[in-house]
Amino acid sequence: MSVTLTGPAVSPHADSAGLRTAFAVATGVSLLPFALALAGHPVGSGWTAFAIAFVPFVVFAMLYIWATYRDTHPGIKNDDITRGHFTGRRTAGVLLGVVLTGLYTVLYFQGEWLQPVFALTDPLSQLLRDRPADQWFLYGFLYTLAVLIMGARMFWRYRHNRYQLFRTASVMFFQLGFAFLLPAFLLAMQQPEFYFTYFWPLKPDYLYPSYWAWLWQQPGGVGAFMLMFGVAASFVLTPILTFYFGKRWYCSWVCGCGGLAETAGDPFRHLSSKKYAAWRFERWSIHSVLVIITALTIWLWVGEGEAVQTGKKWYGYAVGMVLSGIVGVGFYPLLGSRVWCRFFCPMAAILGIIQRFFSRFRITTNGGQCMSCGNCSTYCEMGIDVRAYAMRGENIVR
Repeated sequence: MSVTLTGPAVSPHADSAGLRTAFAVATGVSLLPFALALAGHPVGSGWTAFAIAFVPFVVFAMLYIWATYRDTHPGIKNDDITRGHFTGRRTAGVLLGVVLTGLYTVLYFQGEWLQPVFALTDPLSQLLRDRPADQWFLYGFLYTLAVLIMGARMFWRYRHNRYQLFRTASVMFFQLGFAFLLPAFLLAMQQPEFYFTYFWPLKPDYLYPSYWAWLWQQPGGVGAFMLMFGVAASFVLTPILTFYFGKRWYCSWVCGCGGLAETAGDPFRHLSSKKYAAWRFERWSIHSVLVIITALTIWLWVGEGEAVQTGKKWYGYAVGMVLSGIVGVGFYPLLGSRVWCRFFCPMAAILGIIQRFFSRFRITTNGGQCMSCGNCSTYCEMGIDVRAYAMRGENIVR
């Protein structure tokens, strides 16, 4: 095929040296306010400090996205992605994984070390929650910022695909509205901080007896409504929607974990393992977590004593912090964007069981059109060997 017909090979991943240099300089400038704050020399106070810390970061990120995709034609382009500095398991990618893992570890277990940094978000926290910022507000803010910025990248990258545009808009909406702003507004109104986009068993607290008792005691009936919503979402809404739309109605359209994976994790989607050994481990690991949290929840309702409370505590550490955060996000540059969703998320396990045995939804293949290029398998972030199903003419049932 001639170059005249195909056009020049323009790759958003094969960045020019000038663009890479500008990105490195902009990153250094953006991180400087945070470094100064940690060193005890904040760049200001109030909204001034907030603007100096975060506005340059957002502006530089958006400019980089614009510069990367402005001269590209609509369509998916993955040229050189497996050889990219951050996306090809090279030194830069490993270092990024180390930084993310370290940040999550400090945030979860030594959050007080970051006090000067989350103080930078005090004005926003006071505005939204009517209270000073803490490590969890900083985490939620940065998480939401990552989804929004990388969501903007998704709009550029997949501007030819309506499905991707709607899905990206959905995860951005639910993360900003229901996982960040609404819980903050509830706190400002002296109500429980409740996340309406997380259900049991992904948010196991919502079926813990101690949490039920606390919600039921909240004045005004708001806590009782939250309690009933949590039960209905887990045992009524989830089965019905999964019956009609399959498991991805939640994982790729509503869930905050999936939202981060679909946006910030998109550059790393090809790093997921397609080996049978990974699939075998996945089946054992994800259902083991589901069995553990189900047994723990029942134990909390029927049992008492220090042992059950210790189990609850260690589940929170091991699954809620290490697997979902430190490993789930920190390993993006090494194992792909769906480490948590694929191997450990108990919600994904339940959705998968419903979809496999009770749902009318199926992902179909058309073996007659398959030319065995392997792109579908390579870029499946869930590690599914799509080509193998297509060549056999089988529906994808996991």
